[in-house]
Amino acid sequence: MRSGFVGIIGAPNAGKSTLLNQVLGQKISITSKKPQTTRDRIVGIVNRSESQIIFVDTPGIHKSTTLLNKRIVDQALLALEDVDLILFMVDVVSRNYSAEKLIISQLHKVSKPVILAMNKIDLAKKADVFKLAEEFQGLFQFRAVIPVSAKGNIQVENLIEEVEVSLPEGPRLYPEETFTDISEKFMVKEIIREKVFRLTGMEIPYSSAVTVDAFDVEKKLILIHASIHVARDSQKGIIIGKKGAMLTRIGTKARKDMEEMLGSKVLLKLFVKVTKDWYSRGRTLDEFGYK
Repeated sequence: MRSGFVGIIGAPNAGKSTLLNQVLGQKISITSKKPQTTRDRIVGIVNRSESQIIFVDTPGIHKSTTLLNKRIVDQALLALEDVDLILFMVDVVSRNYSAEKLIISQLHKVSKPVILAMNKIDLAKKADVFKLAEEFQGLFQFRAVIPVSAKGNIQVENLIEEVEVSLPEGPRLYPEETFTDISEKFMVKEIIREKVFRLTGMEIPYSSAVTVDAFDVEKKLILIHASIHVARDSQKGIIIGKKGAMLTRIGTKARKDMEEMLGSKVLLKLFVKVTKDWYSRGRTLDEFGYK
């Protein structure tokens, strides 16, 4: 029996959350086409006959400017110290050279085995993938290099098998039926944030945060009150939309996903609040859970 923690790291939008959802066979980590969607460490547990693989999806590592992004990147880098194995994901189509350089430099500082997952191979030429593999093997001594497509489920099983044999021997660390350690309240917050990322443009996704103010389980439904926080007054109107249209779209799509996740009817009430420059204020970041 083998078990252990596997930290999934990479540049923003490398496909880390897509891979986690794929290996779990269900969605626990939110995704969007915009980079820096993930802000928290998300744990997903894959139980196999001879192993328990505890994946830790981390925020994208990048050169940060705001206090929020610095804390997010620090959280991702800390994960390197807490895991048994590191899974470094690279987007072979849209590379982030500065992030890759930063990550490689960090990998040289930790004495952990590292597997390189070269993602989105279905969108690239084979020759380019081979050339890129040679380039990375010259930068770091990886335990294995596996080309995959997380979204297309190409060679994902090969990747899991390589991860499995790279873990230390040991018993299951979680009950076999467990697939994550995150709470329903946290998932509700993330679902709302995903809809903001997917439905709004410009700077809005990066200037918004979500807090769940009430989560009350009643006989026939779950009552949820949540607030979408924005950094400036002008952003509040964009989130609400003309005659409340945008807020209604966000709420409708979020409620549908919540009901599917929770297996219950949900009454969702959304509020929009202006919390001035929240992403640069330490105390506010603490209150929002970005410590």
